[in-house]
Amino acid sequence: MNIADFVQGIATLAWLVVVGLIVMAVVRASRNRPTRHLTGLILGALAAAAVLTLVAAGLVFVQPEERGVVISPYDPQGYRSKALAPGLHWIIPGEVVRLYSISRQTYTMSAATGEGDVYGDDSIRARTKDGQEVYIDASVIFAINPEQVVQLHIDWQDRYQQELVRPLARGIIRDMASQYGVEEIVSTKRAELEEKITNELGAKLAANDLLLIDFVLRDIHFSEEYAVAVEQKQIAEQQALQAQFVVEQKKQEAEQARQVAQGLADAAVIQAEGAAKARIIEAEAEAEALRLIAAVLADNPELLQYQYITKLAPDVKVILMPNGSQFILPPELVAP
Repeated sequence: MNIADFVQGIATLAWLVVVGLIVMAVVRASRNRPTRHLTGLILGALAAAAVLTLVAAGLVFVQPEERGVVISPYDPQGYRSKALAPGLHWIIPGEVVRLYSISRQTYTMSAATGEGDVYGDDSIRARTKDGQEVYIDASVIFAINPEQVVQLHIDWQDRYQQELVRPLARGIIRDMASQYGVEEIVSTKRAELEEKITNELGAKLAANDLLLIDFVLRDIHFSEEYAVAVEQKQIAEQQALQAQFVVEQKKQEAEQARQVAQGLADAAVIQAEGAAKARIIEAEAEAEALRLIAAVLADNPELLQYQYITKLAPDVKVILMPNGSQFILPPELVAP
């Protein structure tokens, strides 16, 4: 309770005392009892009650989150040009103070029943650049400019929410939404849209003695027809992505099989080349061996006969020779 309310309470109590004294005086008079001493008390209480009432009528306490606009019949323009700041003030009896809160206020427009300031679906219906209809939920957080409270009272009084904030916000949201396509609004350009609305709405509110604290783009939803179309498009895109994935998988499998086959072919070629080289080396070795044998035989012709006999021995006991054939013996078996 502030001091103005306290004084008003004392004044009310004083009037009750006056009424009580008057009743007592009437009762005593009806019983033919003296009332002279009550008359003085009544006059004193009446004077005190009048003074307290006069004082209470002139005292105004303004809370820290408030500003007071003084409506004055004694001022030529009908009001004081400066609002009352927080604290205790004295006004002339006959003047009236209208208190305005300068705390932050939120005005919400939403499709959800009971969520916004207006009961029912209060979302903003807007049409995008490509002709699609969207429904936007938004909140405007604002406050009265403390330096312009008097002018706000003159222009709007307490109608500023419904007759200023609401129509300004809805109109600006519709105008800004019409500059974007529906896919831009819900994805790539949503932040840009919110920023443009904030700048435009802030300027408009400032011109009408209000301060925009923040603008919140709460939600964007579509008509049922467009929502179905979007869902079908998403399904088609997912199917296309799945098909593309399958194609890529088959390509990878084919590439893997090709690389395996190429590896086998390369291995076969390498193996064949190795075998060929080995055969060449073997043939060259055989040729060289024959060349050396031929050279040795050329220098030692009897060596051939020796090798022949060696191959026949030692298991051969009897040799049948054709008539007229030369009998060959190894040199060491021939008697000197």
